[in-house]
Amino acid sequence: MAIISMFYGIVVSMYYIDNKKHHLPHIHVKYQGQEAVFSIPDGELIEGELKSNKMKLVQAWVEIHKEDLMADWDLAINGENVFKIDPLK
Repeated sequence: MAIISMFYGIVVSMYYIDNKKHHLPHIHVKYQGQEAVFSIPDGELIEGELKSNKMKLVQAWVEIHKEDLMADWDLAINGENVFKIDPLK
């Protein structure tokens, strides 16, 4: 697992070689004991739960950084180191 960004108490991570369960590019998000998985292409919630105001922040961040996230995804599924991505400001 690699933490790729943190903002407003939200921790965004990607797991290495993690294309087996969900079969699509995604990120893992943690916030105050809640955990969720979001699709990178469309920012949709795949699994878990997150407070609605934090969900909107994550979805906006995914939309802004979609290209960077896809580049990190390609690295991660091949077991390579991923890059940090700027937080939401």
